[in-house]
Order: sequence, then C-alpha cells, then structure tokens
Amino acid sequence: MKTYEIITDSAEQTMKIAYKLANHLHQGDVIVLEGDLGAGKTTFTKGLAKGLGITRNVNSPTFTIIKEYQGKVPLYHMDVYRLENGSEDLGFQEYFEGNGITVVEWAHLIADQLPAERLIVRINHISECKRKLMLEPIGVHYEQVCKEIISK
Repeated sequence: MKTYEIITDSAEQTMKIAYKLANHLHQGDVIVLEGDLGAGKTTFTKGLAKGLGITRNVNSPTFTIIKEYQGKVPLYHMDVYRLENGSEDLGFQEYFEGNGITVVEWAHLIADQLPAERLIVRINHISECKRKLMLEPIGVHYEQVCKEIISK
C-alpha cells in the first residue's frame, strides 16, 4: 500500500485539500481521520463538507457521536473518541453502506467495524500552522482518488 504525503501551511490549505478530495468521492465512501487532539481532523472535515456543497457549520460530534449534513450527497461525521466500548453496535454499518460519505475520527477505536476498503488520513502537527497529511488508500478506488488529488 502506497502512502501519499501532503504538507499544508495553514488550516485553509488543509481545508482546500479536503475540498479537492470531496470532488472524487461518491456514496458509500469512508474516510478515516487519525491525529492527536487539535491536529486538524475537524478542519479537514469542514473542507470536505464545503466540497460537498454543505453550507451548514460543521463541528466535532464529540458528544453526539454522529452528525449528519445534507449536501450533494449526505455527509456522516462520526467522532468515536468517547465510546467506552468500541465494540458496541451503534449501527455504523448502516452508515458505511449508506447513500452518503462517512468520515470517522478516532476510527482505530472501532477498527473491527470499519469496511475493508477505506481512505485513512493521518494528520500530524509539524508546527503551529503546518500539518503533514498522510493519505493511506486501502482499495483500488481510494488509490485512484489519491493519485487524482496529488496530480492536480
């Protein structure tokens, strides 16, 4: 599996990468976001939402676990950080196999429930504004998506 690396110098650039990614996604796609608290996972999701035509304010669903937004296709934004037992059945499969795009923050906590094919986006702090995004595609579709956004 190849990893694609992108360095961004601002929150706006991180959002721009996610916006670009949104144009290559379709129903049923799953994006997994990993990174420390404050790394930029929700910022990335805001850019993705904007790319999907969502005008509503996007914020972390930490206390609700799942937030749904309507755009060109629905966006299901999950934050599973507060789940005490990652193996709880909260109906994640219905979202993963649904008619929207699913973004999961802290997905390693529900690793056994994730679909086999997905795009992992690891966000790491480099400095105050600078981030390193590592895109790890799992599956042919996601490999193609990564090649598309890296080449433009």
